[in-house]
Amino acid sequence: MSAVLVFFESLSEQLTTSQQELLTLAGTLGDVHVVTGTEGAAAAEVVTVQSVESVYSGETEILAPDPALVDLLETAVQETSASVILSPDTADATDALARLAVRLDTGIITDAVGIDAQRRVTKSVLAGSYTTTAQVDEGRPLVATVKPNSVQASIVAGHPPEVVSLPVGPSLTADGAANGGVEVLERTPLEASERPALTEARVVVAGGRGVDGNFGPLEELADELGAAVGASRAATDAGWIDHAAQVGQTGVTVSPQLYVSAGISGAIQQRAGMQTAQTIVAINKDEDAPVFEIADFGVVGDLFEVVPQIVEELRRRKA
Repeated sequence: MSAVLVFFESLSEQLTTSQQELLTLAGTLGDVHVVTGTEGAAAAEVVTVQSVESVYSGETEILAPDPALVDLLETAVQETSASVILSPDTADATDALARLAVRLDTGIITDAVGIDAQRRVTKSVLAGSYTTTAQVDEGRPLVATVKPNSVQASIVAGHPPEVVSLPVGPSLTADGAANGGVEVLERTPLEASERPALTEARVVVAGGRGVDGNFGPLEELADELGAAVGASRAATDAGWIDHAAQVGQTGVTVSPQLYVSAGISGAIQQRAGMQTAQTIVAINKDEDAPVFEIADFGVVGDLFEVVPQIVEELRRRKA
């Protein structure tokens, strides 16, 4: 079988859902090898799953945005002769794969939602209005990033993969700035949250101007659904919720299985960030709100009356 190289810029103690999805997809395409900036032995513990044969890492840990990640990727491609190189659709991974594609004299396909055995890549474009299929020329490697929630994750624990240390080290040094390069002065971990990451969540509950500063009912609904909480720009600009929660053209793009839009009109800028959700439920007092044009289910009503009833019904069914 052909070799498939999966790039994770870093790995924590457990695979995220999107990482599980990517390994599942890679397993359908060939023999799976992982390359990561995380130290090899630590990475191997995390990706001890049935489909992964080996883990490639550098001499020491290499953290994004270190350009050495591209050297690591290129070396791993040479070692594995991989014809398919995949990564999650994150900013750092996309940056590294784009640089790799230049070195390999091939292209990069981002935001893929599916790849078949013939290496044909499926994408949703124009905010989900069309589905397109792309394919690289014969003889060139396929380099692609895959959107979260595009694949049903199915991994099985396996034997520890072989750990291969490649002769690549970090290029960002303490005196990097003095030498005309980049120096990382400080790294701050994201604040830990019990909620799923917004960009990877299978369910997103989002509020807009209609919440009038009170996200309490939406937080309760998100708790019942195990959902991430998102927001429109109007809500984040008003300071009702952190800007990191903004979904839309100037915020993050989400593609969950279920998107609950509450008190959001559904302007084109907001729709651009959530229109590829598999099922959209809209709650709005204005029956002419644009969001109803794309909603699978719509409720015309006050979210402060509708959402508590949904929460009550969910709790009743769980009981």
